Order: sequence, then structure tokens, then C-alpha cells
Amino acid sequence: MKILLIYPRYPDSFWSFKHALKFISKKAAVPPLGLITASALLPKTWEKKLVDMNVSELDEREIAWADYVFISAMYIQKDSVSKVISACIKSGTKIVAGGPLFTQEYEIYPQIDHFILNEAEITLPHFLSDLSAGNAKRIYKTEKFADLSLSPVPDYHLLEIKKYAFMSIQVSRGCPFSCEFCEITSLLGHKVRMKNTRQITHELEALYHLNWRGAVSIVDDNFIGNKKEVKTALLPSLKSWMQKNNYPFVFSIQSSINLADDKELLSLMVETGFTSAFIGIETPDEISLQTCNKVQNQKRNLLQCVREIQHAGLLVSGGFIVGFDSDNASVFDKQIDFIQKSGIVSAMVGLLNAPKNTILYKRLEAENRLTIESTGNNTDSSMNFNPKMDYNELIDGYKKIISSIYSTRPYYKRVRRLLLNYKRRYRKNKKINLTLIAGFFKSMFIIGMVNKGRLEYWKLVVWTLFNRPGLFSDAITFAVYGYHFRIVYGLKA
Repeated sequence: MKILLIYPRYPDSFWSFKHALKFISKKAAVPPLGLITASALLPKTWEKKLVDMNVSELDEREIAWADYVFISAMYIQKDSVSKVISACIKSGTKIVAGGPLFTQEYEIYPQIDHFILNEAEITLPHFLSDLSAGNAKRIYKTEKFADLSLSPVPDYHLLEIKKYAFMSIQVSRGCPFSCEFCEITSLLGHKVRMKNTRQITHELEALYHLNWRGAVSIVDDNFIGNKKEVKTALLPSLKSWMQKNNYPFVFSIQSSINLADDKELLSLMVETGFTSAFIGIETPDEISLQTCNKVQNQKRNLLQCVREIQHAGLLVSGGFIVGFDSDNASVFDKQIDFIQKSGIVSAMVGLLNAPKNTILYKRLEAENRLTIESTGNNTDSSMNFNPKMDYNELIDGYKKIISSIYSTRPYYKRVRRLLLNYKRRYRKNKKINLTLIAGFFKSMFIIGMVNKGRLEYWKLVVWTLFNRPGLFSDAITFAVYGYHFRIVYGLKA
């Protein structure tokens, strides 16, 4: 078999980092980990090619070459998915589709020949067996959850590895919490299932032997979902591997806020090479946290928790939401105040949406409040239901938050706050990185000379050199991030 694996294009969004990546000559932030994991489950004798449309153009001759096109996608990629499907139909090439988008919405794609839904470790082998027997079905789905010890090392070798800013690995699936708006548990369950430590080191070795050095994103929705196993088994093994290989990587994670409660765990993570964490803060309003069942964030000083993590040596980025049923006009200033005081530079603020099959979606459906399909884009000012707050007031308040945290002056003020809060504990290798040096000079020209906010850029440069010189590269990175965020949110760059 000849298999073409296609990952559709992302639109410009908060997490695309499209406008920041050009400073370091990269095409995409992260690779299509789910697709290359599924690829590794295919027969070794099959010929495989990968086209990630975020790093290279799709040539229709490649589609014609293939016996099957495999697509994996998320909601935010729907427009690109439609174009890929049209191209496959034009060439007469059969399509096999999987991933979150199709698992949730396979009914709306009658053009697709086969669906491999839920987790591929379970459903893909059944498809392959039936295909070999000549009686492949159209839909393969399951209510079971995969044993991750059966998950293979992803086919990293298919990637154009130098075009990415990060590589990715997955340690676990599932989340123990039940946030009303979150689709993770509907897709992956409440039980946290983990790969064993040997699998993780094999994946790191695969990246190491492909000469990857630098940032590795651990894509688990909650890295500490099984905190005991992470602390007692995974991290000691990972730390040993990193020491043995002279610390070739730095790791970023997604985590719940209770990470702040365990200083021993934080210390072990930093010693291992963990440098940043994305945390779902959502809102500083206690009533809204109760409304959405964000139990892990309730009855705690969220601002102090963020500072504990920063002081331990992890940079914190965060997700924030407005539009909860209990929100009123005061929530906008509360969000602005919290974000500015926290020093969370990468603050993804979005309007509440209800993904399919979530608790929130089912509740709003019962209340007849759903309107359109969710776009999957947290920052495009769209909502898929009628909010209780006046819609125009909500939109105006949302825009106020964005302007107040990403306009040049408050943004750079927040960067300085972070640099004061943050205590770098992990010492990276001192090897000169020519890509980052080139990125700095690009930032000097684009942000420091051409950009309208150039004065604030140079004030940050001077302030950092005098006050936090050891964090100079971080300061420039955040300046570049700010440039991207302002473009994404439609502000003056």
C-alpha cells in the first residue's frame, strides 16, 4: 500500500504562533503527533509519506500517488479539511479519517470512505484486518479506552523536523476532573492512563537520534493527572536519561493549578529540564469556577499559586474564559487585574464555547440555547450559544480585556512583572544557538525599528540588561510573542 498522511492547515490563531515563528525561521510550532502515532501502527511494509500543510504545500500529484489518504484533524482545521477532501475526490483517492474532529462529527462527512474513530490503538487494527480480508467497513469506533502500553513510538522520521519549533511526546491520556466546558473526558475518559517509562525514553531516544535538540512539548491535557506515578516513577527515570544524554531537551507541559501545592514535585521537574507550564486558570471569580465545576481552582489563592510555580522555576502561560452564566460586568476588570498582576505573558483569553458531547453542550442543548457550530478557535470572538449576559456587553467587555492586556504598554509591563516573579533554576547548555541570535536581530529590526511599539521594546531591552540580564533571551522571546498576539487579536502590532 501507498499511504499519504495529510495534516490540514491551521488558521491564524493564538497557538499557531505564525507571526512569531518567522523570527526563528520555523514553519509550525508543533508536529501532528496523533497522525504520526497512527502511522506507526500501519504495516511496516507499506510506503508512507507525510504532508503537514502547516509546513509544506500539498501537491495533488501526491494524492494521485497514494492508494489511501489518511487525515487527522481538530475543529479549528475544518476549512482546510474540506479542501483536502475535495482534492481527494477529484483524484479518486480513498480517504481514511480520524482524530477529534471526525470522532465528534463523522456524520457530516459522507464523502469519506472510512472512519477510524476514538483511539487508533483500538480501532485501527480492526480496520487493517478487515482491509486485508477485503471487507473493510466504513466506521470503526469504540467506547473502550486504549492500553497505552500498546502505543508505538511515533513515526518522527516522517517529519521535516527542522521546520518545527517544538517536538512533541505524549505521556498520558485522560483527566480526573470534570470541568463543564471541557471535551477531554468525553474523548479520553476520567481515568488517567500512562505509558511506561521505557516507552517515554524510547520516544526521546528516537528524537535524539534524529538530532533534535531543544524544546519538547508534552501534550498531555494534565501532566499531573496521576501525580504519584509521575513523581515516583516517570520523573526519576526521565531525570536519569537527561543526565546521561547531557540534557538535550527542555520540556513544557499542561497542568492543573494544584501543581503549585507540591514543592518537591516542582523541584524535581525543574531538575529534570521542565521549564514551562500552561494552566487553565479560566477565571478569578469564585462563583464562575463553581458554575463550571472547576473544583481544582476553587477556594485557593490563584495568584499566589501562579507565583509559587514561577518562583520554583517554571514559566506559566494560562487560559482564561469569559461568558459563564454567572459572569457579570465586573468580570472584565477582574480578569485584567489578575492577568497583569500574575505576570502570565501568554494569556489566552477566549469567549466560552460548548464543544460537542461536553456537559456544557448537553445542558445548553436541553435549554435550547445552542446556535451555531463551534469553530474550535478560542480567540476569534465567536460563541456557539446564547449567553445570559447581554451579548453586546459581553463582546465589548471581551475586547476591553484584549486591548488592556495586549496593547504595547501593559503587555511589556506584564513581561517585566514575570521577569521579577520568575526564578530560573534550570541551567540550559551554554551552546551558542545561531537561530536565536538571528531571531534577536530580526526582532531589533521588525519590533524595535519598524513597529509602532518600538519605544516599549527598547525600554524592555534596557530594563532587562540592568535588572534581569540572565533572562535576556526570555525577554526577547516574550517581545516576539507580543508581536504575534497583537496581530492575532487585531491590535496595532
